[in-house]
Amino acid sequence: MEKREELYKGKAKSVYKTDDPNVYVMLYRNDTSAFDGKKVEQLDRKGMVNNKFNAFIMQKLEAAGIETHFIKLQNDTESLVRKLQMLPLECVVRNISAGSICRRLGVQEGLDLNPPTFEFFLKNDALGDPMVNEYHIRSFGWADPAHVERMKELTFKVNEVLKQLFLDAGMLLVDYKLEFGLYEGRVMLGDEFTPDGCRLWDKDTRKKLDKDRFRQGLGSVVESYEEVGHRLGVKFD
Repeated sequence: MEKREELYKGKAKSVYKTDDPNVYVMLYRNDTSAFDGKKVEQLDRKGMVNNKFNAFIMQKLEAAGIETHFIKLQNDTESLVRKLQMLPLECVVRNISAGSICRRLGVQEGLDLNPPTFEFFLKNDALGDPMVNEYHIRSFGWADPAHVERMKELTFKVNEVLKQLFLDAGMLLVDYKLEFGLYEGRVMLGDEFTPDGCRLWDKDTRKKLDKDRFRQGLGSVVESYEEVGHRLGVKFD
């Protein structure tokens, strides 16, 4: 598949058109950022690790009946994906309290949340990706009500699949964000699922194995991502 002009450049990924109008190349870069781009570093091997990690997770979700935009790995840092009409929303599920929910609600980190919480955030970097509700979504026309219900349904199905997958590998899926788009009128999982967009803790020690290591200056960021992958059986070499 021939990679052509760059279509989009995000904080850690770039998307390129190809000779097929329905297929894009997603490039995972070594860029790592936090706090709305205020902290930025280059981390060796990160692009490769996230690309292969995401491929593994997307294939697990496909096997569980969840449609994704992922097609196949193109090389170490690139994947082929379906062209989606992306919806401007992030779907966030929290199984354990951590991060912004602790700051917003004044709760301590590490509380088991039963049932898990679900939150929508508007994808808008300039506004800091504010939290929104379904009334906002309907009033401003960001997504059809049927698509909103499908996003929620799929997000919780992902939770069922991945909570157990990580638990079997000795890890807790604390929280995560998902993005969706439309493909031939169907809601389909897009973007990525990597330690950049979720929180993962060791089940016994609660050691952080995700991007919080970068946010909080804990070090060994890529090494922790690789540890998560190795526990799951991801092959990086």
